[in-house]
Amino acid sequence: MKETEFVIQLGTVDRIREIHARNRGRIISFVVQYETLWHDNWLVVIRYDSSHGFAHRDQYDVRVRSIKTPLLALDYNQALTFAEFDLKANWQVYRERFFKGE
Repeated sequence: MKETEFVIQLGTVDRIREIHARNRGRIISFVVQYETLWHDNWLVVIRYDSSHGFAHRDQYDVRVRSIKTPLLALDYNQALTFAEFDLKANWQVYRERFFKGE
């Protein structure tokens, strides 16, 4: 098993953090999350992960409320690819919704 971890800076106060474990080319666990810096703390805005035994997305707001959405049709490889693409393409929209409480 090989574990990989990295951060993609999106600006001075926004980043994507990813951790995934791979075995023989297959993703066996992952976390990909978009975070924003607020009052010297990194807050999770959107997190895709495989905890609880299934791929899902957690969407947060500034009051730390969350909505969990399962990604039922995707295996972990597909879910990881989707999560990376979604966060890179939509982080600005997610940031705005986060601070509006949506």
